[in-house]
This record gives sequence, C-alpha cells and structure tokens, in this order.
Amino acid sequence: MALLSQMEATLLLTHEQTQQKINRMAYQLFENNFTESEIVLAGIEQRGFVLAGRIQKALAKFSQQKVTLLSIEVEKDSPYQSFQNKEIAREIFENKVVVVIDDVLNSGKTLIYGVNQFLHAPVKKISTLVLVDRNHKMFPINADYVGLSLATTLKQNIKVVFSNDQDQAFIE
Repeated sequence: MALLSQMEATLLLTHEQTQQKINRMAYQLFENNFTESEIVLAGIEQRGFVLAGRIQKALAKFSQQKVTLLSIEVEKDSPYQSFQNKEIAREIFENKVVVVIDDVLNSGKTLIYGVNQFLHAPVKKISTLVLVDRNHKMFPINADYVGLSLATTLKQNIKVVFSNDQDQAFIE
C-alpha cells in the first residue's frame, strides 16, 4: 500500500513512533495479564487484525504466554447485520482473556460490535486496544490500551497505514 503524500495528509505517527506505541501497549497488556497462561487477541478486519499481529509479535519478545490471534469481521456501515458472520469456535476464547483490537476508535460503533461477539460466552476478561483514539464516541465504550489519544474535528479523518517497513498514521 502506497504511503499518503504530504499534500493529502499530515503525518501523526512515524514508523518509529508507531512501533514505540505498539511496544508500550504490549508491555501494558502483559503487565495487566502476567498471571494468564494465554491471551486471545481479536483483531477487527482489516487493520485491526494487522495491529493485533504487531502486538502479538511485540509480546513474543518478552513473554512466554501463549497468544492466540483471531480475526473478527464487523461490517462498519451496518454492524448489526454482520454480527457473528464468522463463526469462531468458543473453546478458542472461553475462560480466557480477550483483547479486541482496532486501528482507530472514532464513534465506538465498530469496537462495541466487535466486543459484542464475545459477550455470549464465559470469558475471564474483555479489554480493548486501539492505536489512535479520536475521542468522538457515540457508543459507551472506551479503549483500555491506547497508543495515541487525539482530539480531532468531525471532518478530519485518521488513516493508519500498515506496510512491511513503514507503519504510519496520518490525519486528513
């Protein structure tokens, strides 16, 4: 995926800053769950799942915990219609710590429907993690782990770009 040009957007997080945020959130996640033998990272497709993979990789550098990576699908325009459109075997997350992950928390709609997919099973704990929190919530959900909290106007857009060698965040 090509990086956005400076004419279209303003760089919020460089690759190095993005990696620092990911590493810090991975340490926080470990600190809050160090007694667990397994953590389930549930990334919301597409970019949330990529971020979950980055968190998994960061955790592997210092933790011996088993980390299970799941991809969950939420139709962002009509999430109530896509609820549990991908059946996930309950035994994968039952009685475990689940972390629902997305790249940007805007209104909270996508994240709350992502969390909802785990409310019908006995899990130990559900947490949320986002790289950027825009603080425009219309739904009662907060991120437990946040890379960057940023007040924006409603007209502005946050774009997170994940590539093999340049993970960055922009504001348009």
